Amino acid sequence: MSGSFTESFADDGKLRLCVAENGHSFEFECSETTSVESVRRFVESVSGIGFSDQLLLSLDMKLEPQKLLSAFGLPASDREVFIFNKAMLQSNSHPPSLEDVDLQEVSDTQPPASLQDHHPLDDASDPALKALPLYERQFRYHFHKGRTIYNCTVVKHENSERLTKEQNVQQRAVEVATRNLEQYYRVIYQNFLEFMKRYKHQHRFHSDLLMNFGRDIDKLRSAKIHPYLQTDSRKCLLDFVKEDNLKKAVENCASSHRQFENKIAQFQQMFVEVKRKVEELFACRDSLSMKNLEVAVKDHERFIDEQKSIMQSLSKDVNTVKKLVDDCMSSQLSSSLRPHDAVSALGPMYEVHDKNHLPKMQACYNSISELLDFCKNKKNEMNNFVHSYMQKITYVTYIIKDAKLQFPVFREAMVRQDDLFADLKLVRGVGPAYRACLAEVVRRKASMKLYMGMAGQLAEKLAMKRETEVRKREEFLKTHGPFVPRDVLASMGLYDTPTQCDVNVAPYDTNLLNIEIMDVDRYAPEYLFGLHSKVASSRSSLTMSSDSLLSAEPEEIGIDTFDKDNFDDILAASELVEIAGTSKLEVENAKLKADLASAISRICSLGPQVEYEVLDESEVESLLKNAAEKTAEALQAKDEYGKHLLIMLKEKQMHCDSYEKRIRELEQRLSDEYLQGQRHNNKDASGLNLMHSKVSEYKAEASGDVEGNKTHVPGSEPMDEVSCVSNLSSKQPCKAREGMDENMVDSSQVLSHPLDSSMLESQQNNEKGGKDNVVEEMGVFLSNSSTAESLPKSLDDNVATGRGLDAKLSDDIILELKNELIEKSNKLSETEFKLNGAMEEVSNLSRELETNQKLLEESQMNCAHLENCLHEAREEAHTHLCAADSRASQYNALRASAVKMRGLFERFRTSVCAGVGVAGFADSLRTLAQALANSNNDNEDDGTTEFRKCIRVLADKVSFLSKHREELLEKCRNLEATSEQTKKDLEEKKELVKTLYTKHQLGKQANKERISFGRLEVHEIAAFVLNQAGHYEAINRNCPNYYLSSESEALFTDHLPNRPTYIVGQIVHIERQIVKLPSPLSASTSPEAGKIDHLGSDQGSRTLASSSISTSSSAITTSNPYGLSSGCEYFIVTIAMLPDTAIHQQAS
Repeated sequence: MSGSFTESFADDGKLRLCVAENGHSFEFECSETTSVESVRRFVESVSGIGFSDQLLLSLDMKLEPQKLLSAFGLPASDREVFIFNKAMLQSNSHPPSLEDVDLQEVSDTQPPASLQDHHPLDDASDPALKALPLYERQFRYHFHKGRTIYNCTVVKHENSERLTKEQNVQQRAVEVATRNLEQYYRVIYQNFLEFMKRYKHQHRFHSDLLMNFGRDIDKLRSAKIHPYLQTDSRKCLLDFVKEDNLKKAVENCASSHRQFENKIAQFQQMFVEVKRKVEELFACRDSLSMKNLEVAVKDHERFIDEQKSIMQSLSKDVNTVKKLVDDCMSSQLSSSLRPHDAVSALGPMYEVHDKNHLPKMQACYNSISELLDFCKNKKNEMNNFVHSYMQKITYVTYIIKDAKLQFPVFREAMVRQDDLFADLKLVRGVGPAYRACLAEVVRRKASMKLYMGMAGQLAEKLAMKRETEVRKREEFLKTHGPFVPRDVLASMGLYDTPTQCDVNVAPYDTNLLNIEIMDVDRYAPEYLFGLHSKVASSRSSLTMSSDSLLSAEPEEIGIDTFDKDNFDDILAASELVEIAGTSKLEVENAKLKADLASAISRICSLGPQVEYEVLDESEVESLLKNAAEKTAEALQAKDEYGKHLLIMLKEKQMHCDSYEKRIRELEQRLSDEYLQGQRHNNKDASGLNLMHSKVSEYKAEASGDVEGNKTHVPGSEPMDEVSCVSNLSSKQPCKAREGMDENMVDSSQVLSHPLDSSMLESQQNNEKGGKDNVVEEMGVFLSNSSTAESLPKSLDDNVATGRGLDAKLSDDIILELKNELIEKSNKLSETEFKLNGAMEEVSNLSRELETNQKLLEESQMNCAHLENCLHEAREEAHTHLCAADSRASQYNALRASAVKMRGLFERFRTSVCAGVGVAGFADSLRTLAQALANSNNDNEDDGTTEFRKCIRVLADKVSFLSKHREELLEKCRNLEATSEQTKKDLEEKKELVKTLYTKHQLGKQANKERISFGRLEVHEIAAFVLNQAGHYEAINRNCPNYYLSSESEALFTDHLPNRPTYIVGQIVHIERQIVKLPSPLSASTSPEAGKIDHLGSDQGSRTLASSSISTSSSAITTSNPYGLSSGCEYFIVTIAMLPDTAIHQQAS
């Protein structure tokens, strides 16, 4: 890694580092894996800013030392890292030093020594030749001087450019620091706005609780609960709370509410001050501009270019005179060259040099010097500005952090306020909660009815599916049964039938209170427990319009319960098969009740705090507009649905009329056939041919009837649906028809009398089987009808008349007549069934029409209610508009007063900031007070007058305080001088007292503890003095060579900065040693080497100590740490600290 000064942005792999305090920039070769700590080490080495004093910023990010450069997207060619010196950001830091540019000035340049050398032409006799060397010397001098001026000019211009670029760097550093502060301030200010929004919401809610506490109590007292819920101790809703404790709670809440309001006002004032300081800081940055300086530096480049052209001219002239001199010297022996011409040509050139070129060079140099001085002044101003600006940023950041630290305190205070107002919230919430409970009861009852209806529809759908499956199985057996034995089919399980599906819903919600939707407003009216603020009506309008939209939707019956593919079948079945309580309109009514009850409960459960949310006028208008639009859409949907019901009824009526017309036609045709049959009885046997034509005609009519019936089917699709459902509810008519056809085939070889008996027989079989009521009705009809009696008689007559005809032809005729009769009977039966179904459907439609009319009336009532609510909302909006206009006028008046006061405060701030020092401050205040007194007029309000009085009083007091301050400063200087002398005297006294106290303690300790200076023994007190060899030796009159052990020395000296001159302690162990020459043999065989003299009062302990010490002493006798002679004995003493060791540790 390496670093160097640079003037261009960093290339790839290089990081541009810029120092904010002086504008210097560096390049640092690095990669993405380089740590920020390495960057800071490099900055410390090249800029001298301490590692801990560095603050690195890039864009809006702060570079943390423990992270890598890749975490910040560095290095990058378009990114810079700015270094700020934390030490310079402190308020007590020294101002930056002046910019010093050490450059060599252009002085009166003397010609170089080479120009003074002797020239051969100096000795020439011709004066013109003598002048040529002089001109050459002068021209060379001019060139040398011009080059010196040019070099100095270039250096100064480069320094000017450098200073300009450094100022640009400082300007960018200021912008980065400003953005960083602005981002931090924006976050904190946004937190403040959100906090104030929550506080204002809470403040309005708590104020309303305190203001309307009496009204809430009266509401609860006047609200009687449901008779079923009443007890001896519970008659009204006020009995739900403890009224005795509420009065004290209200007083505590009111006191806390006022105190908290005052604290919040102080907090707001703090943020107003913070905002003012931030705005002032950002405003002072606007004065920072570098455009004029850059333009000036760019403009002064023309002086460099002019000096370059002059230097080229000087260089050319020097070459010219040199050439002339060389030519003269080479042509001295010949007279071809004329020196006078050359000298006359050099004279004007010299004049141009002396009077034009060199003065211009000097003028350009002076201009560049002035530019450099101007850049230096600007650079010094920039240094001072950056220094003061960064200090201001540090101060503003500090006060912002101070304000930030108060957020948790105030948030916790808001939580405590909520806890304190819990009892009052309970009083406010009892009524809505009770109303919500009643609405929930109604909703659950309606939901249960809707649930039961869906269960019934599901059961009917499954029954329809079962009947379809049964028919499919019977058709399969009819098709394939004749070819497979019955026992084989039974073994295969093909005779089984689907079982019936029973949908049972166990009873639930049996303990619900027996109330309806009207009882909710009866026992818990909305004006008592609903939203009772200015937004109540608008919110109710919105809720009612939403409910109207929900009720106007066409899909009302459990769409979410079933699949969409099967919903059409369920809807058709529910329209045609009437199940108690599950018709479409009843289900719709139940859903409407459930939605209304749910809306009431939801409104009550929104909480009383919702109504105190701040809504702009535009939001209120948009909500009202949306409510009106939704109400109009709901009314339009209701009208369209009513029209749809009327159209359905008309279509059903048209189908019924067509069925009745068809039935009358069939009855007329049957009576005509009966009359024709009687006419056949009166004819003789010769009319057999006529009978054949009649049969053919009858066949044609029958076929025409069938075709007509078929063509009528598409126009009567609803009736076909009715017949299909009716056939499902009956018991297998197809099977009955099959049985009848079988009986007809069996009796095909018999005449008219056997035909009657076979029909009666099939009728009896069908009655015994009990599978189809239609066949029974058909049999009864045939047995009781006059047609059934006349037709067999006519057949008997025809047979008797045609006895002589061919038997085969008679049998064919009889068979055809029989088939035609069966067909007519079947058609008649089907017509009767269709008629019965149509009549049932007409009755169902009549009932549905009545229900729809009731629902329509109820919908019209709801619409009228919605219109009333909308009218109330409009009136309330008009009232709010009037109130807003009055408040706007008040606001304008307050704003005018605030603007006036703002002007006065601006004058006050200007006068305060303009003064220099205390005296200047007092003079400026006095001037302001006089100016305000002179500008007095009669139209001023009380606030302006009070402000003028306050300024006058403040000016007087400041003048008095400034005078008093001078006196106090003089007294302070005298007191400081006296205090310094007193401190010196006190120090001397303290040293004297300390010395005397030490001596006294030494004497006291010596007398108290009886230091032993004779024979040393265990448990006695000994004193050790530091000798010249650095060992502590005991003070002993009888026996020398008692030395302090290294362990004891470490115990007493390790915690001290210096070794004490003496140590006093209690003896705990004495070890005797003898200095001997190092001899392994003597050390291992001599019994005297391990002898120990251990002194002590306890003989047993001395023996044990001696044995342990002898082992250790034998190992160290060969050493001589104290410089004693061989054979000399010495003692190693181990001591312990005394209880009071202060006197033993005095440093030397």
